[in-house]
Amino acid sequence: MIGKQDRWQEDLFVAGPLRDLVPDDHILKRVSRVLDLSWLRQEVSDCYDEGLGRPSIDPEAAVRLMLAGFFQGIVHDRKLMREAQVNLAIRWFAGYRLHEALPDHSSLTRIRQRWGARRFKKIFQRTVEQCIRKGLVDAETVHVDATLIRADVSWESLVEVHAEKVVKENEEDGPRRVGGRPGKRGKGKKRSTTDPDCTMTTNRNDQRMEPAYKQHVAVEDKSGVIVDVEVTTGEESEGKRLLGQLERVERMTKQKVKRVTGDAGYAHAANYAALEERLTEAVIPPQEESRKCKHIPLRRFKYDGKHDVMKCPVGRKLCRGGYDERGRRYRARRKDCQACPLRQRCLPDTAKARQVLIVDGYEALLRARRWRSRWDQETCEWYERHRWRVEGRHGEAKTQHGLRRAARRGLWNMEIQSYLTAAVQNLKRLAALLSAFLGWMERHRGRGRDRGGIGTPRTERMDLYRSDRRAA
Repeated sequence: MIGKQDRWQEDLFVAGPLRDLVPDDHILKRVSRVLDLSWLRQEVSDCYDEGLGRPSIDPEAAVRLMLAGFFQGIVHDRKLMREAQVNLAIRWFAGYRLHEALPDHSSLTRIRQRWGARRFKKIFQRTVEQCIRKGLVDAETVHVDATLIRADVSWESLVEVHAEKVVKENEEDGPRRVGGRPGKRGKGKKRSTTDPDCTMTTNRNDQRMEPAYKQHVAVEDKSGVIVDVEVTTGEESEGKRLLGQLERVERMTKQKVKRVTGDAGYAHAANYAALEERLTEAVIPPQEESRKCKHIPLRRFKYDGKHDVMKCPVGRKLCRGGYDERGRRYRARRKDCQACPLRQRCLPDTAKARQVLIVDGYEALLRARRWRSRWDQETCEWYERHRWRVEGRHGEAKTQHGLRRAARRGLWNMEIQSYLTAAVQNLKRLAALLSAFLGWMERHRGRGRDRGGIGTPRTERMDLYRSDRRAA
């Protein structure tokens, strides 16, 4: 017999609580078991005046609405509130009954403006602390990487601008000098008139530059928990952020970082030297010198850092020159270069003597290059883990949680989006741990107290569960 469903009958009452209408395996229901925002009200109390105005949206309800949107890849407030009108799981997760009116989308905007990025960073840090307490974090090995996030601007908003101060100096002093020689005025940078904080950048030289921000992430190796997030403009070098990232990770986890992995973007000589000084193993492939040199490359020169002596390929000493922000320069004597048999291969036609630049940490860079050629199987495996640990987190954030493009404009808005996305990713891992633990408890329900059965304290059960995981 063919059944028939009456689709026009409306129920006046709903039998049962709203919780029963949300499946037990729904991500919001699983995360609600581990999400603790009881501290938030006191944290943001200084942003409100208790004696003036109407009651605001409950801070925890507002954050739960935002998190629910990020779990489903909804990053825009209008779309989120339209979805929450008909989505029972979001209503239940945020604490709104079926007959209660949801807040206007503009209320979430005002909350972000009032709280600022610092308090949303606190939400992310709380998820890291939860992961640490549950034993998910082991910061002895940390994987670092950066990714570009397309800014929320159009191509029509980009204009070519020059710094007014530089233009004025050029007009007063004449043409800009490039490398000590008169030259043409440099090409101005493109900036967006609608979002001045973003900058033009690209991942590859064969791709066009786009207005973007850059997110710097540190992921611990044990469970893939994100332990540090930082957002900068797109043109900021990730290599310059490495040491600051490690310091923040150690403060957060109260644990010494013994090994760090990264791609060639972190292969700065200064980074290798600093990591050697702090006794941290650097699994970072160094960039090789270009083999397509018109003249004798720097690797043919011999540098003795202990005695601060630089010698050219024929054994002549170079004089120590000035020091700038990149390192120290060494210059050969003119008479040595004039009588040198390698002059044609070593010097340009217009140069009188050869000079080279030794960057800070050059000796550490040479040691890293030598060690790279001798990487053992274990080191190669650590670098492979970097590729799917931290780069996998970037892919997850962009494909599942809407981080491929900035939802709003301004650096502080981009920071809030990154913090909430990282918090969502950590909460997913906490929820997965709890689900696995509850399943383990169900399997051990009929066993004795020594194996996690009835009567075993929860802390002892968690210890037994961790030991079983390690054994597996």
